[in-house]
Amino acid sequence: MRLMRLLLISFLLSTAFAYAQTAPDTVNPILKQPLQSKKVVTFQLQQFVLEHAPKLPHPASAAQWTAEANRIRQHVLNDVVFHGWPKDWVDSPPQFEDLGTLPAGKGFQIHKLRYEIVPGFYTVAMLYEPETLTGKMPAVLNTMGHYGDLGYAPAFEQKLCINQALRGMIALNPEWIGMGQLNVKGDSHWLLSQLDLVGANGVGLFYLAMRRGLDYLYNNPHVDRNRIGVTGLSGGGWQTITLSSLDPRVTVSIPVAGYTNILGRDVRVIAGEPGDIEQNATDLLTVADYDTLTALRAPQPTLLIHNAEDNCCFRAPLVKPYNYDAIKPFYGLYGKEDVFQFHQNTNISAHNYGLNNREAAYRFFDKYFDINASSTEIPVGQYVKSYDQLHIDLPPDNLTILGLARKLGAQITRQPVPSDPALKGKWVTTERARLEHVIRYSPVTETKAWPEYDTYHNQVESISYRFEMSNGLGATGVWMKEVSTKADAPLTIVLNDGGKQAMATQVWDRVPEVGGCLAGQQQVLAVDLVFIGDAAPDIPGMYFAQMIASEGERPLGLEVAQLIRLAHWAKTKWSPAQVRVETTGPRTQVIALAAAALQPHLFSKVETWDGMQSLSYLLDKPVLYGQAPDLFCLDLYKNFDIDRIAMLASPTEIVQQHYM
Repeated sequence: MRLMRLLLISFLLSTAFAYAQTAPDTVNPILKQPLQSKKVVTFQLQQFVLEHAPKLPHPASAAQWTAEANRIRQHVLNDVVFHGWPKDWVDSPPQFEDLGTLPAGKGFQIHKLRYEIVPGFYTVAMLYEPETLTGKMPAVLNTMGHYGDLGYAPAFEQKLCINQALRGMIALNPEWIGMGQLNVKGDSHWLLSQLDLVGANGVGLFYLAMRRGLDYLYNNPHVDRNRIGVTGLSGGGWQTITLSSLDPRVTVSIPVAGYTNILGRDVRVIAGEPGDIEQNATDLLTVADYDTLTALRAPQPTLLIHNAEDNCCFRAPLVKPYNYDAIKPFYGLYGKEDVFQFHQNTNISAHNYGLNNREAAYRFFDKYFDINASSTEIPVGQYVKSYDQLHIDLPPDNLTILGLARKLGAQITRQPVPSDPALKGKWVTTERARLEHVIRYSPVTETKAWPEYDTYHNQVESISYRFEMSNGLGATGVWMKEVSTKADAPLTIVLNDGGKQAMATQVWDRVPEVGGCLAGQQQVLAVDLVFIGDAAPDIPGMYFAQMIASEGERPLGLEVAQLIRLAHWAKTKWSPAQVRVETTGPRTQVIALAAAALQPHLFSKVETWDGMQSLSYLLDKPVLYGQAPDLFCLDLYKNFDIDRIAMLASPTEIVQQHYM
């Protein structure tokens, strides 16, 4: 008996060893064969973004544009920026605390301020004022960019604010979320996607933060409400154009090197020009692009400053056609072409708000605020303070972007699933339509299925395909079966977050007479959907994902559409007895479950491995946007969870194993 056991163990070990050795030799070379250039995928995604880019309006008169501009502002604010945000938070008055003054210098004073953006989430600001406050004075909100640990402490920013105060302006300089004292774990800008997930458009938090500063100045008894300006560099330039376009209280706007429209972002995507996620707010481009936002400024004084050889982004000659040339006619409708100006800095080949740019801003503010002052900067280097000197304490339990998302996520309540069969049927129909809307599902067809590679050895035959879809995007797939398997045998579509190169074990297990792991013969289609594996671009997919979401599409919806279409194509191609799906990883898990939920009779079974028990996993871990940009759909977790999506897939059999 002992000998028989030893022989059995020896046989099993040798079989396992042979299996492990054979699988890579047989399957891996087929799956690792590149089927589509990643540069081609990048081009396809660029074309997709361009084709969905919004058009600049062409109003016939000033009156027509004034009315349309007001409509656009309200549409952007109500339906995009404040989507999902509690109304009492949006409408609440600013709450600022004056924490005293700092030693300043001759002719100006500095106040330390702390204020609440939303309940539990505070930031800080420096207020620079003339030493003597007389009458009503102009004011400037100085918005910040990506200055990391320095926050509002860079020397150029302090010089700008001090000079404004010495010229008779009140200057407010708030800390930007994720920078300076808010440069803490949980405040990365990319975590705005977590807010989208729980149903509050991430850009709303940033808009409220900057608008609070404008509210403070507007309500300051020393401020002339007809002379309020906004200016800032980089991310501060983005804040400047966004706030001053959407809030008519801003009379003078000077964005510096901070933005361009989607055409410029898309064309220069390889250079990283799309920017952070807040600059591509979900659904923004369904209402207005940044060229249209710039046009909303007409006829208010606006100076655009860009650097000719910017070493970051938004170089002057490359953005001027979109940001300035195309917008001048809007000012022409009002006979105000002279108040819309463009300054190109050629002094410094860098991303900067240096002396040349600052002096251009002084001239512009002085002119339109009716200030009689020299445009030459007043030397104030001796007054510049260190980061530590500008420090202001924040509450120890201050919320972060991630903390706020978790807080909102914990407050989500969903209606229970009806137990009555008739009511449940109506619920399923309603929820299926809701899911379709949330992921923006739109059917596609394959326009071409190019066979690119084949094998016929080691008892395995395969054909590798490159698919072109009707929306211009692509996917790849490898069909494989054991040679003797019948042509109409059941088919398993295999998906893996790591792409088809990571599918060797999954595919091998589906080819039973070779792999020996399943009873019954099967055929396999190992698929890479857009954004995954062979169908991923050669730059981070998150850049395209955020632009696509801003245009009103959803990466998840695009992937679901491809999976559904390829399943129908496979049914037509091989007439399998049934089609099932097997996935590995949370991204493909959600794709497959959503596809089965929208077409519940398409698949006989969906089996997922290493997936999530709940979408809350994305918040709890947390998963970063760049790791799974397709999962961060606006409102997805607010309306659904894994169990609810799986419920909609009935009668498809759902088996989920080995949760992360």
